[in-house]
Amino acid sequence: MKACLFPLTLLAALLAFAVWTGSTLTDDTARWREQLARADALARSEDWAAAEDALAESYADWTASQTYLHIVAEHDAVDDAEAMYRRALAFAAGQEPDELRAEIAGLRDQLRLLAELERLDIRNIL
Repeated sequence: MKACLFPLTLLAALLAFAVWTGSTLTDDTARWREQLARADALARSEDWAAAEDALAESYADWTASQTYLHIVAEHDAVDDAEAMYRRALAFAAGQEPDELRAEIAGLRDQLRLLAELERLDIRNIL
């Protein structure tokens, strides 16, 4: 029985880490998606300075999590979201409403996908 204790403890720790990671990433992506929704609403009301500021704040929040994201998440999904953030910032700076709204919608969906990829789910295991 003692021989099984270490492997079972290790498996339990890995499971706990996976659950924690999925929960943390879900919370983070929900926060970023809400920030993007706020920036989108400001852009719709043509408050470009506030929309650009809201988008920059969201990007700064996103950037602060880059090390964590690159450790726990799929790199391609993180890199795609990074590129979308940068395009959205450029569209906001250029006051291009249609392009900005489309990019924000795509980015929000990419963030949802990022959370789904790391969720502890039978589809992700098999």
